[in-house]
Amino acid sequence: MSDVQTLMDMGFPKDRVEYALKVTNHKGVEMAMEWLLAHVDEEIPGAVSATAAPAAASTATATEDSAPSSSGASEDPIAKSLKCDDCGKVLKDQTEVEYHAAKTGHANFSESTEEKKALTEEEKKAQLALIEEKLKQKRVEREEREKSEALERERNRIRSGKDMTEARRRMEEVEMKKIVDQRKREKEEEKAARDRVRAQIEADKAARKARELKNSPAAALSDAVPSVSSTTTATSPTGVKSPPRDYTETRIQVRLQDGSTLSSEFNVKEPLSAVRVFIQVKTGIETPFALMTTFPRKIFADDDYEKPLEALGLVPSAVVIMTKSTA
Repeated sequence: MSDVQTLMDMGFPKDRVEYALKVTNHKGVEMAMEWLLAHVDEEIPGAVSATAAPAAASTATATEDSAPSSSGASEDPIAKSLKCDDCGKVLKDQTEVEYHAAKTGHANFSESTEEKKALTEEEKKAQLALIEEKLKQKRVEREEREKSEALERERNRIRSGKDMTEARRRMEEVEMKKIVDQRKREKEEEKAARDRVRAQIEADKAARKARELKNSPAAALSDAVPSVSSTTTATSPTGVKSPPRDYTETRIQVRLQDGSTLSSEFNVKEPLSAVRVFIQVKTGIETPFALMTTFPRKIFADDDYEKPLEALGLVPSAVVIMTKSTA
C-alpha cells in the first residue's frame, strides 16, 4: 500500500496528503502524519477549503439558475457527491470511491446531490485521537519488530561465534593429532635406527670374536675343556711344572636351560655378576637364576657374584651352566 493510500485510510483528504508528503520530501508516513496533525486548520495552496466548497457550489448553482434555458426545460440537479448504493455511504470524489470499493468490495455507486458534511470539532478530535492511536500502535509494532530483528541478529552472531569456536577447536585437535603422530613416527624411526646400530655393533663384535677364535688354537681348545683354576700350573712333558701365566681376559661359555650356548670374553677382574648381566641382556630373562660349574661341581652363592672371575677359577676359560635359583 502506498503512503498516500495509507494516510487516506486514516481519514485525511487526498490533496492534503499529497501536499504533506511533498512538504516532508516523501520521507515516510510518520513525518507526513505529524505535519498533517500540526497543520489541521491550515489552508494549503491549490486546495478548496471545507467552507469555501459549499459557497462555490452555491454560486455556481445560482449562476446556472439565472441563466435562461435554451430548451425551456427545467435544469437537472447538480451532483455534489457520490453514494454507495450498497451501504449508503456518501463519498467525496472518485478517489474515495475507488478506495471504498477496494476496501469493502462494493461495486454499485451513483451520483448524489447530498453534500458530504465537514467534520465537526468533536469528530476532528475523535479522528485525531484515532490517528494518534494508530500511529502509536505502528510505532510500537516497529519497535517490537526492531527488537525482534536485533535479537535474531544477536542469536545469529552467537551461533556464528560458537560455530567458529567449534571449528577452531576441531582444527586444533587435528593439528595436535598430527603433531602427536609425527612425534610417534620420529620416536619409532629413532628406535629403529638405534636397533640397527646395536645390531651392527653386535654383528661386528661377533665377527671379531670369530676371527680371534679362528686365529687362536688355545681359545678354540678351551671351549671343549672344563674350567680349571687360574692357580693350576701346567706340567711339561718332562714332569716339571711351568710357572703360572698372567691372563687379562677369560672366555666364558654359558649353557642355557634350553640347551643353547652363549660365549663372550670378560676381563679377569670383572665380578661374576657381569656374566649374569650379560645373560640377562642377551636372553631378556628377568626371573632369578643361578650359575654353576660341572668340574668341579659348584653352585655359586650370592657373595660369589661380587668376586672377580680369576678368584673363582674361571680363567683362562670356563663353562658355566644356568640353573634355577635356590633362593
